[in-house]
Amino acid sequence: MELGNASNITCTNLYDHRDTARVLIPLVYIVVFIVGFLGNALALHVIRPNLKKMNSTTLYSTNLVVSDILFTLSLPLRIVYYANGFHWGMGEALCKITGLIFYINTYAGVNFMTCLSVDRFIAVVLPLRFSRFRKVHNVKYICVVVWLVVLAQTLPLLSMPMTNKEPSGHVTCMEYPNFEKVDNLPVMLIGGVFLGYVIPVMTILICYSVLCWKLHFAAKKNHLTEKSGRSKKAIGVICCVIVVFVVCFSPYHINILQYMVKKLRYTPDCTELQAFQVSLHATVCLMNLNSCLDPFIYFFACKGYKRKILKMMRRQVSASFSSVVRTSPEGSSRDIDAHKIHLNGARSQY
Repeated sequence: MELGNASNITCTNLYDHRDTARVLIPLVYIVVFIVGFLGNALALHVIRPNLKKMNSTTLYSTNLVVSDILFTLSLPLRIVYYANGFHWGMGEALCKITGLIFYINTYAGVNFMTCLSVDRFIAVVLPLRFSRFRKVHNVKYICVVVWLVVLAQTLPLLSMPMTNKEPSGHVTCMEYPNFEKVDNLPVMLIGGVFLGYVIPVMTILICYSVLCWKLHFAAKKNHLTEKSGRSKKAIGVICCVIVVFVVCFSPYHINILQYMVKKLRYTPDCTELQAFQVSLHATVCLMNLNSCLDPFIYFFACKGYKRKILKMMRRQVSASFSSVVRTSPEGSSRDIDAHKIHLNGARSQY
């Protein structure tokens, strides 16, 4: 493609934001790595005891958590890459491996979130007609199919050049201009946007909208349910999931879509390509925030997850207090007794 070749020769402004990016992007990814890894590891720890009484929701949730954890494990090398000012010094093979892990687990997460929305929809709206799709042995096959579909979507990356040496001497990895030489790239990416974003987001919106409507009218008919506030909490969690999904994934995919449509109509110049490159870095960061926002959704949606975190926090407070008492000459048995009473009172509230 002419622009692909031209961009490497004439477009010298594609990484002019290097100095800003080498600070901001690593900071974002460090937060995503720490919060995403620890939060999802805790979620896996909470889910693990329930694996003995496996159901469809547990299976989909486990796969979603695993995909988030694997995704965060691909971030340290990306952090080094961005901190070096878009310079990859670890070779083409490792760039492809990290790129595959990055995209496989991004879209595995999207697909398992979609599966969870369909699962909840069937459980509440169509529990009899499609109950077979919620049987554990069928859900296992669905999970395998999801991973295979994601692999089929991302494995073609192995045949594409992932690194490129820039005129400045920097070797870039997994950057959009490195793919511009690929034939029919706009058509491929537009198809990828529809498969990886448009279809999942429409499915999630339809399923959860109907689910909210069903819960709302069920609560209106049953005053006890309405007074308990359970339906409002469920609707709140659903709205939170929708907002997080749309806010995190929409800017990136809309950005890709609009630029690919431009490329089908005409050849964008270097200024447009540079603007697209900067916007990609910003929207990819936003998309990746999803993996560290999921644990916050688990906190409000999952009683076991919330209980585990609160228990850990109480232990930490208790350990910190005990340490202070041991090291303070003024610590008294009265203080310790008062602390025990406070902890017991707090424990009885949960």
